[in-house]
Amino acid sequence: MPTTPSPGWLTWDPTPSRPTIALPPGAVDAHCHVFGPGDVFPYAPERKYTPTDAGREQLFALRDHLGFDRQVVVQATCHGADNRAMADAVRAASGRARGIATVRPDVTAAELRELDDAGVRGVRFAFLKRLVDAATPDEMAAVAAAVAPLGWHVVVYLEAADLPGMEDVLARLPVPVVVDHMARPDVTGDPDGPEFARFLRFVERHDVWVKVGCPERLSVTGPPAVDGERHAYTDVVPFARRVVAEHGDRVLWGTDWPHPNLTDHMPDDGLLVDHVAHLAPDADARRRLLVDNPMRLYWPEEGSS
Repeated sequence: MPTTPSPGWLTWDPTPSRPTIALPPGAVDAHCHVFGPGDVFPYAPERKYTPTDAGREQLFALRDHLGFDRQVVVQATCHGADNRAMADAVRAASGRARGIATVRPDVTAAELRELDDAGVRGVRFAFLKRLVDAATPDEMAAVAAAVAPLGWHVVVYLEAADLPGMEDVLARLPVPVVVDHMARPDVTGDPDGPEFARFLRFVERHDVWVKVGCPERLSVTGPPAVDGERHAYTDVVPFARRVVAEHGDRVLWGTDWPHPNLTDHMPDDGLLVDHVAHLAPDADARRRLLVDNPMRLYWPEEGSS
């Protein structure tokens, strides 16, 4: 049965522009999602939002339209711990996708092996109460211990204000940690200020990777082009550019398609790709961000190309 999206839900752009920058061969969109379709993969009863369907066919079409070679499909919170939609998309990509799952602490070894066979390489924990009921530190530690033998990692979605209380917990995990969206810094502040410096020290001292995408979630200045150029979300650039400059071997980027839970505008995915040129201004930095780093984390058996 068709589902009705949450009131005010913004639907993904069906006609995004094409990027004007040339992506390096083998580029990876390292953060994207699938939603349903709900009549095939029902949304979780406990979900806090209902999206517009955005299935694997649309995801793969976007990949080809933007010029990416591979994708990392992250379990959407609206599907809870039912990973079927995500795993189905990863399997259907025939080796061109990897997955990030959501699992409960009582997940079995057999269930993890099945996800691993499907192409899953990590588990995600969200700590934004508006999206999910967050796991406890003990639950996260238990799951991390269970996935460590598989060579997986933990992805965390939190806000800058949460980091001081989470640093020790994350540092003790026996697996690499990937932080979504730079831990959502306040981009009206100073990229050289103490709060963001603390985050960068945390990254430096531990096995931590950082996703520098999703400027549309962080920006105050918003999407309009500047002087007619394809340059938007300018207030986010100094923060992301600093992460890329200081930790260029542990940064990742993704579209975040189909952009859940935005309230003011739906981004143009082609413009988001062009935004990468401002974060990683030279070809070497761009290749590490889009090819070498995601390949090392998600396809280590192939090596860095």
